[in-house]
Amino acid sequence: MNEQLAGKHIVLGLSGGVACYKSAELCRLLVKAGATVQVVMTEAAAQFITPVTMQALSGRSVYTSQWDTREANNMPHINLSREADAILIAPCSADFIARLVQGRADELLSLLCLARPRDRVPLLLAPAMNREMWGHPATQRNLAQVARDGATVLGVGFGDQACGETGDGRMLEAAEILEELEAFFTPQLLTGQHVLITAGPTFEAIDPVRGITNLSSGKMGFAIARAARAAGAQVTLVAGPVHLPTPRGVRRIDVRSAQNMLAIVEEQAREATIFIATAAVADWRPATAALHKIKKDGTGDVPALEFVENPDILATVARTERARAGRLYCVGFAAESENLLEHASAKRERKGVPLLVGNIGPATFGQDDNALLLVDAQGHRELPRASKEALGHQLVAEIARRLAAV
Repeated sequence: MNEQLAGKHIVLGLSGGVACYKSAELCRLLVKAGATVQVVMTEAAAQFITPVTMQALSGRSVYTSQWDTREANNMPHINLSREADAILIAPCSADFIARLVQGRADELLSLLCLARPRDRVPLLLAPAMNREMWGHPATQRNLAQVARDGATVLGVGFGDQACGETGDGRMLEAAEILEELEAFFTPQLLTGQHVLITAGPTFEAIDPVRGITNLSSGKMGFAIARAARAAGAQVTLVAGPVHLPTPRGVRRIDVRSAQNMLAIVEEQAREATIFIATAAVADWRPATAALHKIKKDGTGDVPALEFVENPDILATVARTERARAGRLYCVGFAAESENLLEHASAKRERKGVPLLVGNIGPATFGQDDNALLLVDAQGHRELPRASKEALGHQLVAEIARRLAAV
């Protein structure tokens, strides 16, 4: 279930285009998120994917005609638009964008868009077309006009197109559209804030092929980045070596070692207003890294490694003038294997941050769920076990509340 989409009634409109195949996955993701999905298709859309497929995925009969006799009043354009929390057209073809601009009403999908109560039923468009069609002045004029008329245009992707060309105009992937819809329904608690987040492990080289790292997957940090962006913040994500897709709308900077991470964080923190340090930074690194691979010589001798302490990124940022003056709100994370409250409380005092978030470390690394312990000067409270995505939204709301109280 998705906190923002659960219980929402989404009218998913399909206009004609090969990107209709993505709409099947989008429908599945929306239903999985807890939304009710009512599919409405144009005649052209039915040339690319069948209503039967969309009915199977949505669990509801698909509407294709304004003359559908299932409606007692024979007004599906009124009934469907009044029931919706949002109308999402994906794919939205160049022709359908033009129809919206003209206020056309000669088939069901454009008719219900025209009939929607504009003050309470938002219209979101996920365009899909050839790159030349996308770049044509007529299309760009029409996009500007539908935006002025109140529609939200989600933008397009860049890449290979069905026609064999490459460029802008691809419909966003289903997961990207889901993120955009989630952000649309998320309260904009962090509008005007610049959030800097670290995530994942660091890697401290022993030689060119070996190093010291840990099991952190980065999932919690990436979930917080998605939640902060959805809440209206500008987000910069400094990521150690992880294999996770970049959240939509988030600026990502990849780093490798603790020293790399510190250098980037110090630079980015000059503009940030919130710093959330979720990265599992290595406490120590080899004093020197070999230039070439260290090889066994058959004698059984084991190389001796000398370690030096890595910089403390959170404490370093918390000591900056901006943080001490209250212009940079710092949040730390503590992954512990025992005595979570005791260690998290001590770490908060030692780092000098207003909020420390604790979790039982190794057991949660790589998992999709977690439970968090919030520790501040007033005491502590738990965010019960939930998905990391849900916890990301809860933590963002907690930070926004604390900032508002300052």
